[in-house]
Amino acid sequence: MFEPLQPLPADSILGLIAEYRDDPRANKIDLGVGVYRNGLGETPILDVVKMAEGQLVDTQTSKAYLGTAGNPAFNAVMQQLIFADSGSIERMTTLQTPGGSGSLRVAASVLLRCNERATVWVSEPTWGNHVPLLGGAGVTLKPYAYYDSGRRVFRVDAMLESLQAVPKGDVVLLHACCHNPTGLDPTDAQWREICDVIVERELVPFIDMAYQGLAADVDTDAFVIRHLAGNVPEMIVSSSCSKNFGLYRDRVGTLSFLSADGRTLRALQSHASQVVRTMYSMPPDHGAAAVSMILNDPGLRGQWLDELNTMRKRLVEMRTLLCGGLQKSVPNHDFSHLEQANGMFCFLGVSPEQVNRLKSEFGIYMLVSSRINVAGITAVNVEYLTDSIAAVL
Repeated sequence: MFEPLQPLPADSILGLIAEYRDDPRANKIDLGVGVYRNGLGETPILDVVKMAEGQLVDTQTSKAYLGTAGNPAFNAVMQQLIFADSGSIERMTTLQTPGGSGSLRVAASVLLRCNERATVWVSEPTWGNHVPLLGGAGVTLKPYAYYDSGRRVFRVDAMLESLQAVPKGDVVLLHACCHNPTGLDPTDAQWREICDVIVERELVPFIDMAYQGLAADVDTDAFVIRHLAGNVPEMIVSSSCSKNFGLYRDRVGTLSFLSADGRTLRALQSHASQVVRTMYSMPPDHGAAAVSMILNDPGLRGQWLDELNTMRKRLVEMRTLLCGGLQKSVPNHDFSHLEQANGMFCFLGVSPEQVNRLKSEFGIYMLVSSRINVAGITAVNVEYLTDSIAAVL
């Protein structure tokens, strides 16, 4: 049975994690893995999460099955966090999923039930896992213009031109904030232009929001979702609590559908439920229960927002430190895009050969595309990092 199988190449990020782990150098730096780290290089459990988990242990009375849609209280409060008072709640359904990845995979299956030739347009570049999650499910993927790698800028005019050519009825995948991998997001004014094209072309927006609260704040970061909710008949939104609650291994996410009417909404609910039932039966409980407790308690919610603000400020500070250090070390190179980006990720802007030299000569690990996670930078290692980058330039 298994003999015909041949080993597959290692996942680029998982392979990088293994290489970093096995590197004996004391001054090595990991800028590859996509998790938040504090100034000590640790990925901590948020204090507010620990408090909520303690209350769960004391008050939870059952481990009975949740059902395919997951925790109703979690779904309701996450719907409010994402959509606020956008006026379309009666046309929405939200279900709990195993992280943002599970949300994307369920959405792909539902799309294929709607149209077996469904096409999803994704930004060039996009998050690396969008391709295996959506394309691997059988969805056709096509690119739209987004990033100018030479000038290291967001190409809003090129994106608008690309979307104007997308066939009516096709699906367009958008990053709500903290675009991964570039870190460059449209302004609110640019989002309005993009949304106008989506409405005009009768496209279906599919929004991936994995970093709500890590660009500006939880409300600003959801601007495009709330704007579109009042202007389109249909929409899909995938969200994740991995980054903004630090719940990576607990796999907490949601999938929301906006439909044109009640009949369509009921049909969507039934098909999404059946997809979940045949894929993983129901989502895990613990992390979502903690998030629900936090968001439904004013005191805990305020503490979470404070901790989230601390995380966001640290990412901004590390971008500023890196950019300032590079301005001193290599004044003939422009790294201003580092400070213009949002969230954890951006392209450093060096060649694959220079990425390999940084790894082999200096123990600095990043994806071959030069995508870095700025959370891997600290006040202690930034000087070594900038000196190393200067050396390969």
